[in-house]
Amino acid sequence: MFKQALAILLLVYLAGPTHCRKPHVINFRSPNLYPESFTWDPKSDHFVVGSLLHRQLTSVSDAGVVSTLLTDDSLPSNSSFLGISLDPRHHRLLTVVHLSSPPFSALAAYHLPTFRRLFLTPLHDSSSSSQTLANDVAVDYSGNAYVTDSSNDVIFKVTEQGEASILSRSNAFKPGSVDRTVFYHNCGLNGVVYNSKGYLLVTQSNTGKLFKVNVDDGTARKVILNKDLTAADGIALRKDGVVLVVSASKLFFIKSDDSWSEGVVFDETALDEERQASAVAVGAEDRVYVLYGHIYEGEKGNSEREVFGIAEVESEKESAEENVWIFVLIGLGLAYFLFWRFQMKQLFHNMNKKTN
Repeated sequence: MFKQALAILLLVYLAGPTHCRKPHVINFRSPNLYPESFTWDPKSDHFVVGSLLHRQLTSVSDAGVVSTLLTDDSLPSNSSFLGISLDPRHHRLLTVVHLSSPPFSALAAYHLPTFRRLFLTPLHDSSSSSQTLANDVAVDYSGNAYVTDSSNDVIFKVTEQGEASILSRSNAFKPGSVDRTVFYHNCGLNGVVYNSKGYLLVTQSNTGKLFKVNVDDGTARKVILNKDLTAADGIALRKDGVVLVVSASKLFFIKSDDSWSEGVVFDETALDEERQASAVAVGAEDRVYVLYGHIYEGEKGNSEREVFGIAEVESEKESAEENVWIFVLIGLGLAYFLFWRFQMKQLFHNMNKKTN
């Protein structure tokens, strides 16, 4: 009887800390870093962070310890590192390189763990008169990288050897009506993530749409959602298939039951809008983090800031559902305990009858 009661108390004890712990918050110091994107490196157990104002990649530990991973002095001093993607199968780190003046976009690949540069591939759409604005990058299992162009609404493909081509300039990307009063009205395709089933999921900032893009032929179609992803920026994919899309003010939680022909935004979590979140990543234990990089402030180029942030974000609806299941388990445990106690009571009663 004592053992059964102890088991139930242990269940309650284990359930409590899991759902009562505070979300993990990392405030780190790096003068004028203004990071636009980040990714989680599970092997080194730290985040890799880019910069709008420096040609460097920085590591940030879960305790907020900051160290420089690389500074690429071969790039112009005013280069930015935007989207970042880890390619663990080929021991590489891929990052989008951007230069405002003179305009230049490229994809750089660095070897892990030496951070020796493997290639720097310029990205340019010769069929367009507009300058390329390479933004985010994703990588598949074969080492092919996919880079979004926010200016021309195209997706580049860069092979493992660094050869670039245009994967998709689908008509599906052409926006209908765009609110030109919002500051992001010129920002088209933005965040990109690779799904192991052979397609990309891509956000479009100025329309709030999500697209599914075949990596074999570049065909694309809009994912039908129950609501627009207003000012959508970075995107990430959880192991359970839930897609996370971040804007400066919200984190959207999205799921699909039909391989992303349709999807449902089942929760939205408000973010600290003043800190201007721009990216989302999945860290250790499948925890979801957003990057507070103050990027709009950094784009002005006349500000001084030292502290930036990485914050864990949870879905209130998912947490509530998990809490319900915990209480269900506790209830079942109590029911089992009461049933066992009743059975033992009956056994003792029967034994007393026999002895009398």
